[in-house]
Amino acid sequence: MQCWLVDRETPDENLVTLVYATTDGERHLTQQLSFQLLTRREVTAARDVPVEKLETTASDADRERYATQAQSMADRHDPDDPV
Repeated sequence: MQCWLVDRETPDENLVTLVYATTDGERHLTQQLSFQLLTRREVTAARDVPVEKLETTASDADRERYATQAQSMADRHDPDDPV
């Protein structure tokens, strides 16, 4: 299922948390990656995620925010665009 980058955080100096979500905000994938790994792997506007790896978005606020952000990314970027 295609998911769009909706959030990127750096909780500490060695990790980046990426959140990809569906355009309706109902489902998302959260990943924590090291900065070292990100130097070898490009972060793209969207990615295909197996449905079984997606989590249900629990809060209404997050669901609305994810939907808004995902749709904005989909409107402005091609899925393979580096961001």
